[in-house]
Amino acid sequence: MERTAVNPVTWSQELGFNQGELVSGHTRTLYIAGQTAVSPDGRPEHDGDVAAQLALAVDNLEAVLRAAGMSLANLVRLNVYTTDVDELFPHYGVLAARLGAAGVAPSTTMLGVTRLAIPGQMVELEGTAVA
Repeated sequence: MERTAVNPVTWSQELGFNQGELVSGHTRTLYIAGQTAVSPDGRPEHDGDVAAQLALAVDNLEAVLRAAGMSLANLVRLNVYTTDVDELFPHYGVLAARLGAAGVAPSTTMLGVTRLAIPGQMVELEGTAVA
């Protein structure tokens, strides 16, 4: 698989994401459903703690990737949904650091939403990975 960052502007790179990712030569694509801060048995965790919810949502995202024989390094697209953008921004470095450690800067969109499917959840991560 070959990845080429597409950045007609450069400001996004400072925030840890590319404007676009051109992927060629891949053989497998994984579409990852929204991952939130839930335990392995589906019980919501960390009610009201956006930082802890973000960290667990990334853990759950990585678990899906691992189950498919992939890692964060395979992530080419990431959608971040949050019920409070202003609350999430101070903790966004947790996600950016983990993506940076994997050597990846997927194209990313953050959306503020009224609520998520599971009451009390404040962050949901949805992605696309290729290998």
